[in-house]
Amino acid sequence: MIQRMKKTEKQKNRERKTAEKWRAKLIWHRILELLYPTTCVFCGTVASEGICESCRKEVKILQEPLCKKCGKPVRYEEQEYCYDCQKIIHFYEQGRSLWLHKMPVSQSIYQFKYRNRRVFAQYYAEQMAGQFADLLRKWQIEVIIPVPIHKSKRRKRGYNQAEVLAKELSGRLEVPMEAFAVRRVQKTNALKEMNPSERRRALSGAFAVEDDWKPKKKVLLVDDIYTTGSTVDELARILKENGVQKVYFLTISVGQGF
Repeated sequence: MIQRMKKTEKQKNRERKTAEKWRAKLIWHRILELLYPTTCVFCGTVASEGICESCRKEVKILQEPLCKKCGKPVRYEEQEYCYDCQKIIHFYEQGRSLWLHKMPVSQSIYQFKYRNRRVFAQYYAEQMAGQFADLLRKWQIEVIIPVPIHKSKRRKRGYNQAEVLAKELSGRLEVPMEAFAVRRVQKTNALKEMNPSERRRALSGAFAVEDDWKPKKKVLLVDDIYTTGSTVDELARILKENGVQKVYFLTISVGQGF
């Protein structure tokens, strides 16, 4: 009887300590919310859901008609492919983006990419997982790979924004992320200053698959912006050379496709 009483007392103590820990965590989270409230990823005003009502009305998820290949907006319902995809045979299967790359989306991505606003990835990933749920089920992705950046750029910036986003998306989709399956072995000049053909030449041989990586059949590439598709294409090409069957992509934003 005494032993049972002692055991019960231990249980009470454990439960009390557990409750105290949870109360402490809750208080700490509330303090953090007061000190660092969740703000709108687009305009910076306080917004509990990551976007304020004003920006929710202004920033619209891309809707049809879209290019059936890269997901860029096109002018007409009967237009299957954008101008770029009519001219280029891509190595990837298909891709989609959340928003058109213009203000305030472009400014949000700039903050995420260059101003250490890594927390924005939570909202981006949440939107991707929700908006592209049906498409992702259709693609049957086995692994998520973030578009790699050169080690010198990673040292300077402190992180790879695509990897931060891919990690958040991986958790929501319950699909593994393999951040170091592919390395960027060549440093290139700023691609935004180049035309499509110059981009393709600059990216040729820029990536390498790790020797010990075991290829999956269906891969999802994740990046911040899709412009001409040169980066995604080069990655898709090298992944397929190393045993991958199908490559898809998701990005936060995309350029116009008329």
